[in-house]
Formats: sequence, structure tokens, C-alpha cells
Amino acid sequence: MRRDHLLDAAEALLAEAGTRALTLAAVAQRAGVSKGGLLYHFATKEALVAALVERLITDFDELISRFDDGTPEGHARAYVQATFDSLAEAAQSQRRWTAVIAAATEAHRLDPLRAALRRWHRRDETAVDPVALRIARLAADGLWENLVLDPGLFDVADVEALRVRLLELTRC
Repeated sequence: MRRDHLLDAAEALLAEAGTRALTLAAVAQRAGVSKGGLLYHFATKEALVAALVERLITDFDELISRFDDGTPEGHARAYVQATFDSLAEAAQSQRRWTAVIAAATEAHRLDPLRAALRRWHRRDETAVDPVALRIARLAADGLWENLVLDPGLFDVADVEALRVRLLELTRC
């Protein structure tokens, strides 16, 4: 539990003050622990950022698994649904992803996320129409990114219509 509390504090600090504010001392203060307490869990800032990236991946994997029905197209459908569910969490989820990715801008820090993207986007090679499934996932990603930048870009009905259509695209 302490580890998650520290990661929550780091995410909040990133979202509110940006990457320059992410120091071990600032995270410890934000979490209400000593710097030594933080160092027990994360010996370096790099270890902290790596844990933030890993937690995002794990959380999204868990969300996908809730929707995956095991069919060749099921993973793409689950990916689209998980993306829309993360949109429903609105600003908190979006700020979290954006802030952590910004903190992980050094190329090697993004390697775990790149590996997850490869796994998420290339899983259904045996499906009847893998290209349609990729289009659905990529469109969901693009919508998510646009709504991070401008949450009012589409109203609720527009977002729902896009969700329905993208899920239809995964039923090939």
C-alpha cells in the first residue's frame, strides 16, 4: 500500500506541476513520508518513473482483461472498450497518462510502454480482418489523445456513437 501511495503522490505532482517538479524530495513531501521512506521503495528518480510507467501498463492490461472474451477479435474489442472506459474516468485518468509519459520522455524509459503497445496492437494477427482491428484500436487511441487536449471536443452522444461504431468495426 505504501508503494501505491508514493506513486499516487508522484502522479499528482506531475499532473499539477509538470516534470520539472518531479524530484524525490518533492514526492516524499507530497506523500507525507521521509525521503528515506521514499528511497526504501524507489532508490532513484528513474526507478520511480519506471514504476509509474509499469503501473499504467498493468492497470490498462487489467482493464482490457475485463472485456476480453478470448475470441480472435475479442482483444481489439476489449482494447477499444478499455480506452472508452478510461475516457469515462475523465480528467484524472487522462492527466495520469499524460503526466507519466511526459516524465518518461527519455527513450529507454518508454521501452516498457513500447513493448506493451506492440503486445496490444499486434495480438490478433490470426483474426479474419486484423487491419480493421488495428484501425479500431488506433482510432480509439486518437480519440483519447484528442479528448485529453480538448475534453469538450465532442459531447457525450458523439463519444458514445464513436464507441459503438468502433466496437462494430471489431466484429469482423
